[in-house]
Amino acid sequence: MMERLGQVLARRQKVRLSDARRVPSAVLIPIYHKEGEYHILFTKRTETVRDHKGQISFPGGACEAKDRTPLDTALRECVEEIGLPPAAVEPLGELDDFATIGTNYIISPFVAAISWPFPLRVDPTEVAELLEVPLSALLDKKSVRQGADLLDGRPVPTYFYDYQGQVIWGATARILNQFLAIWSGLMKSQAEPNHT
Repeated sequence: MMERLGQVLARRQKVRLSDARRVPSAVLIPIYHKEGEYHILFTKRTETVRDHKGQISFPGGACEAKDRTPLDTALRECVEEIGLPPAAVEPLGELDDFATIGTNYIISPFVAAISWPFPLRVDPTEVAELLEVPLSALLDKKSVRQGADLLDGRPVPTYFYDYQGQVIWGATARILNQFLAIWSGLMKSQAEPNHT
């Protein structure tokens, strides 16, 4: 499944955003197989971080001068936030860039398969807790609500994913929504009979 996901991501045309007013950043969407199904690993941010306090997010952060690429940023942040080394990560491809609504970031998301189980080491100054969410729960139509907000004066759809009393929202939910659409298409094509 991960190989096919990588192929699908490689074929799609990524939407890149560039805005000098916004801070370039990158996140990793870590996917792994556990107990017979695929999961995504999220972090819940502490109340002491500068931006996005208490929000559920993907591991990641702002690009730094030492990062050669946005993927380097995402991998570095994974080490810093959750102790996940690059050797345990298999990058599969990119999603579109997303601008945050309440803060000035452009996020480059990278989808990756990660080794599991892996002894993660959480940085308590940045991460309050880890959330392991099965993809099946996120794909359940009852788990998502949709709304709308304004980004630079233009309306954009917003999403709210409920899981065990937690709500995934904001840019993380918009990124997640794009990923789930790709994953659903992959699942549908896998379920269709082969007509060759």
